[in-house]
Amino acid sequence: MTDPQAQVGSLEAVWRRFCAELAEAGAVLSRDSSPTTALDQAEGLRYLSRVARTSLNMLVDSADPDFPRLFLLCDDKLKIGADNPDNVYQQCVVRSDREYRITGKRNSVPYFSIGSKANRYAIDGTMASTGELEFEDMTFADDGSFEILVSRESKAGNWLPMADDTTLLIFRQTFDDKRTQVPADIAIERIGAGPAVPALLTPELIEQQLLASAAWTCGTANTFANWSEWFKSQPNRIYDGPQEVFQTAGGDPNIWYGHIYFDLKPGEALVIETPVPECRMWNFQIDNWWMESLDHVHQKVWINDSMATYEPDGSVVLVCADADPGFGNWIDLAGHRSGTGLWRWINAMENHVPRVRVVQL
Repeated sequence: MTDPQAQVGSLEAVWRRFCAELAEAGAVLSRDSSPTTALDQAEGLRYLSRVARTSLNMLVDSADPDFPRLFLLCDDKLKIGADNPDNVYQQCVVRSDREYRITGKRNSVPYFSIGSKANRYAIDGTMASTGELEFEDMTFADDGSFEILVSRESKAGNWLPMADDTTLLIFRQTFDDKRTQVPADIAIERIGAGPAVPALLTPELIEQQLLASAAWTCGTANTFANWSEWFKSQPNRIYDGPQEVFQTAGGDPNIWYGHIYFDLKPGEALVIETPVPECRMWNFQIDNWWMESLDHVHQKVWINDSMATYEPDGSVVLVCADADPGFGNWIDLAGHRSGTGLWRWINAMENHVPRVRVVQL
């Protein structure tokens, strides 16, 4: 017979191990490359708490692939990996030996994609694509409703492939204007044989989930700290890096990603200029060192294709500064002298690399 007191002691040890392993994520704050200002360090500490919150939601509360649960990867407070202010991100934990049905209604969101992913942030910082589907690939009923089957084996109709190592689905909905455009309605269910209700929790399972959450938090924090270090090697310009790196970390293959690290003296501003190719959508955002989008609810820290004012030749000029300089499309630095940022082209006919220069205002 198991000694109840011994089991309690064992589970206390699990909790202490979880806390110790979670604490290892804090090493990103003291890297030689990490910024040391009070603002950047405070944001870094808050960022770690946010990543931990997301990982616990994903790997504890939403972890049962037999009862798939859609949850928000990011919102106006949870921020990871240059999250897009124009997006609604939802995720769902799955298993490749299961099959799923996604149902919903299109509504008026202009861009919607689903990717099946091999979630390996805790191991090697990747989230490689194992299947992709978006509205342009799909068929709909007359009322805009749709059904998608998710499985390893090919299915007729709207089908999202999985591979042997698929563990996660990522839903991206991208808006020109979140105030007026309506998100797609979506729901997901497991189909086929399986349990009728979730199994009761066991000590072994919660130990596995907590330790996986700590590992994912550490892996995610280190992945994007590494990215910021790369971008810092080419300051005040769009980083010359392979798109494959960004795609294997969970990016959408329809999107070109132009990351930047900016470093400005007091009174300086960042000017970004580019022709605008034919494309479905584009945007640019200012992020902090930790690759979090800034407070896009209360501050003008990003711009997209529908918000911008264009030059007579159709090009666009963006000015990232502490205050509106009176020319170009102003983006607020929101108190940051350094940080990161991201330009996105969605399905562009040509992926122009925007020109960047520093000016004294």
